[in-house]
Amino acid sequence: MQERHMEKGRITGVIFENIFRLSSILAIVALLMILGYIIYAGAPAILEVGWQHFLGGVEWRPTRDLFGILPMIVGSLGVTVGAILVGVPIGILTAVFLAEVAPEWLSKIVRPAIELLAGIPSVIYGFFGLLVIVPILHSIFGNGGDSMLAAIIILSVMILPTIITITETSIRAVPRSYKEGALALGASHIQAVFQVMIPAARSGILSGVVLGIGRAVGETMAVILVMGNSIKMPTSILDRGRTLTANIALEMSYAAGLHQKMLFATGVILLIFIMLLNLILLRLTRERQTK
Repeated sequence: MQERHMEKGRITGVIFENIFRLSSILAIVALLMILGYIIYAGAPAILEVGWQHFLGGVEWRPTRDLFGILPMIVGSLGVTVGAILVGVPIGILTAVFLAEVAPEWLSKIVRPAIELLAGIPSVIYGFFGLLVIVPILHSIFGNGGDSMLAAIIILSVMILPTIITITETSIRAVPRSYKEGALALGASHIQAVFQVMIPAARSGILSGVVLGIGRAVGETMAVILVMGNSIKMPTSILDRGRTLTANIALEMSYAAGLHQKMLFATGVILLIFIMLLNLILLRLTRERQTK
């Protein structure tokens, strides 16, 4: 009877092992299919137009076969960097507050509110920005309000749940002996958190930051509503602009021929950007682990 039970358990283990293996293979296949199709559809168009004209051109006029995406690259990088500069410090400090400072009753109020932010559709963020943030900026700067600054503010709020949740989890995963050892050596509570706990949780925090960057880079609807969608080279955060994702969303419905291929080529640039971010994360994590 015991041998039969052990045999049944072994068979069940093999079945679930194969199910897990198949699931991972399907995920990899799906990723490769997406990457392959985007590259297949977009890379030849880049070669046809030319890398220099595509990446360095400042005019996007499909009717004249002008497909320069430099203004949109600058717009995407500008709002992403701005959102990271604003959102990352707020997110990390909020996570530290929840993990190490806030009393339990307050954490039970703040944490669900943060989780609720993650569940709000992006179009709602866009409407909020259009009806609240844009008029406020117009009253202050008088430029209409729809600008890169409006997009930065909205994206900063949108990436907060990701950064806060992952950072808090990473800080809580650090062994409490680290903090206790620092306190025993005479460090204050805040010194122990910022000089011991956060450096120990660095890899997890970096993961949260990269996921936040991915959210900011890939956001479309909210940016379309508040950024003005002007295809010109922005010179300040108060200028209107257009991101790479917004350009694809706005024009894919009616694009055809070379125009459509160049939109796929824009997707290739986005993929390259995301892969570079992930490579940077892996490098930073490995450097941390070797120290």
